[in-house]
Amino acid sequence: MPRRFFELDLDIDVPGRWYLREPTDLDGKTVPDIWAFVSGKPITAPGPLRVPLSRPGQTLDFDKTTVAGTPIVSARIASVFRELAPNDVQLFPVDVQGQSEPFSLLNVMRVIRCIDDAACEEARLWTTEDGRPDKVGEYHVVSGLRIDTSRVGDAGVFRPWGYLLPIIVAGHLKEALERTGIVGGRFVEV
Repeated sequence: MPRRFFELDLDIDVPGRWYLREPTDLDGKTVPDIWAFVSGKPITAPGPLRVPLSRPGQTLDFDKTTVAGTPIVSARIASVFRELAPNDVQLFPVDVQGQSEPFSLLNVMRVIRCIDDAACEEARLWTTEDGRPDKVGEYHVVSGLRIDTSRVGDAGVFRPWGYLLPIIVAGHLKEALERTGIVGGRFVEV
């Protein structure tokens, strides 16, 4: 039976949910390269970080910050990633404003070229005519994301090459996250 994969995205429909700002250092200065956390590459430990709230509300187990979309996870979600995908992620402790329990910044370190252009509702690449030479060959638009699972190998969690926004998790990881009672995350099969 082929493996199934799901996009782990934030559930914006959680009533009264909080909203997170970008991580800062302990002096309140925004981390210089916030995009490093969503680049799909291993990074050097950034040191102690705080995550301020842009709007207080219900605590979530999974959320993304407002600008870069940096994933922030509760301790129970971090433990699932640590146990089931230790070679695919880095977890860095962060203090979330107003929270006494531990949270982590989740850095997904794997990128896999696996988007199935023909199976997506739409998949369009940047071209030279778009005027963004730095983006040529990467995805400009992806809707109705579908992946070619034969290209994924043994990955438990990854980001698709050329379209780094989604976090893709294998079915066994999805099930383990659901068993925790994850609040703030939703899964869409890809």
